[in-house]
Amino acid sequence: MAKLYFRFAAMNAGKSTALIQVAHNYGEREQTVDLFTAKLDNRDGVGVISSRLGVKREAETFDAATDFGELYFERTLPSCILIDEAQFLSEKQVVQLHRLAHTSKTPVICYGLRSDFIGAAFPGSRALLTLADDLEEMKTICRCGRKATMNVRLDEAGNRVVEGEQVEIGGNDRYEAVCPKRFYLGKC
Repeated sequence: MAKLYFRFAAMNAGKSTALIQVAHNYGEREQTVDLFTAKLDNRDGVGVISSRLGVKREAETFDAATDFGELYFERTLPSCILIDEAQFLSEKQVVQLHRLAHTSKTPVICYGLRSDFIGAAFPGSRALLTLADDLEEMKTICRCGRKATMNVRLDEAGNRVVEGEQVEIGGNDRYEAVCPKRFYLGKC
């Protein structure tokens, strides 16, 4: 039976690396995968899933207008659907993916952040935490060595930003994965 999976973590935990590895494993067995990433994530070009380790893979993009139910009504289902930056899915899209996994033989594996830089859930992550049949927390560490579960946004000078739009694309230069103590107190 296929399921909807949500593999989540703070920034810099290897989510994209893991997704690319899963895609590689399916390919090694001559099975097909469809890869998606958020259209708004253009750090390495639109439609590119890239890891901080340097591995990259081309992908289709999704945005608010993407209807996964309609998309897969019109095309052959792959062996697996992999979605990077899943926090940017809408609640409606998560329902579509959940339905797809349970009405087909195609697992859907989503990778993304659980919360934003102020500790609030992304709509896609909230829906995935509710509907996913399998939840897996991927781990990373804070600079103090404790498990990092939160993200902080940094300005150009490296100072923490505590207000602003929920979505601002950036990498290690703009975000840091931190433990809850550093998130709340600014130090460990």
